[in-house]
Amino acid sequence: MYLNPETSNSVKILVVGHFGVGKTTLINSISEIEPLQTEEEITEASEGFDDLSGTPNKTTTTVAMDFGRLTLSDTLVLYLFGTPGQERFKEMWEALSRGALGALVLVDPTRLHDSFPILDLVERFGLTYTIGVNHFEGTTEYPLDEVREALNLAEDTPIVHCDVRDRTSSAQSLITLVQHLMSILG
Repeated sequence: MYLNPETSNSVKILVVGHFGVGKTTLINSISEIEPLQTEEEITEASEGFDDLSGTPNKTTTTVAMDFGRLTLSDTLVLYLFGTPGQERFKEMWEALSRGALGALVLVDPTRLHDSFPILDLVERFGLTYTIGVNHFEGTTEYPLDEVREALNLAEDTPIVHCDVRDRTSSAQSLITLVQHLMSILG
């Protein structure tokens, strides 16, 4: 798709969430370009730092960021920056949040307690956000109102189910964020 630089808008969006929630997978499923990834093998150095109990089969982790691009229309392109999910990489957040218009916060409903530090960072950096409740294969799909209550979200914070492996579902999560941003920015 051709974007006219005089009439197009590019928007920086963060894809955030706790360790192993599916940020890299979402960017891989949706990006129209070959995503830039900084995935590294999980080593013994992460012992005592990274809780693998919720993701026992995870063998790699993002150590800097993921990057992808999604063109939504002939006038709007999203530049997607996936943040590392571990507390020890939160310094990357400050740099990545500069210039970002909003964030898609991915959560795993079976590990909601891991989402609170992420929500704190998103709010600390003043980012408008929506919640994408990632549905993992073989898990219960919890009602969104229960997830909203458990996360103590404001009623006007959009929350949607998503499957980060599915391009359409990932796109809908990002469209929900863009619509929310447009309603706020006018």
